[in-house]
Amino acid sequence: MKLKRMGDVTLIQLSDTDSNIYLVGDVVIDSGTGFNFPSMRYLFKMMKKNMDDVKLVLCTHTHFDHIGGARYFFESKIACSDVGVPVIEKADIDMSAADFYNGQLKPRKVDQVLKEGDKIKAGKYNLEVIRTPGHTDCSITLYDKAKKIAFTGDSVFADGIGSTEFINSNADELRKSLEKLSKMKIDRYFPGHGEPVEKQGAKRIETLLKEADKAEPVE
Repeated sequence: MKLKRMGDVTLIQLSDTDSNIYLVGDVVIDSGTGFNFPSMRYLFKMMKKNMDDVKLVLCTHTHFDHIGGARYFFESKIACSDVGVPVIEKADIDMSAADFYNGQLKPRKVDQVLKEGDKIKAGKYNLEVIRTPGHTDCSITLYDKAKKIAFTGDSVFADGIGSTEFINSNADELRKSLEKLSKMKIDRYFPGHGEPVEKQGAKRIETLLKEADKAEPVE
């Protein structure tokens, strides 16, 4: 269990199974599995915050380790890509990979359907929705061009690129998405797992993509 403040972004890491959970103002980006809800509530109390004050839970994609915890933000609205809406609203076990985590989903209405170019206010950031399919078909990156930061979900990490082994993955699409990100003005990026990249983010993405192609070409 770990809590790390990076300016206006707070990183919550509950376990190796959970996604990174980012608190930005009154917005949460990804919510973990939900298995470690008591730890989540404890960390919010440490920060002198209330989980019920979170207004929006943003999902970078709809794998269980990123959406399972959304059910514990009782007063929050939930937002995801239009492609991911059926996964949440129908509690799709296969597309969410819930069975991989021995998790269970219950259907939940998506309050805000996100499309390319939509803008979301989170703290001092104006986050733009960028489609970055590949790891899943519903993957998005949340990008503030002025602040040069991005929340990349599982498309890219500090030390590697996202997996394309799921039923809704596409390796060619992931390469295209990472090429797009590498050409954007990204200084810092906050991935779905592991540590954030604090500088030269776009260059780091470009390097990781090249390294992945050399090690095992994406097919």
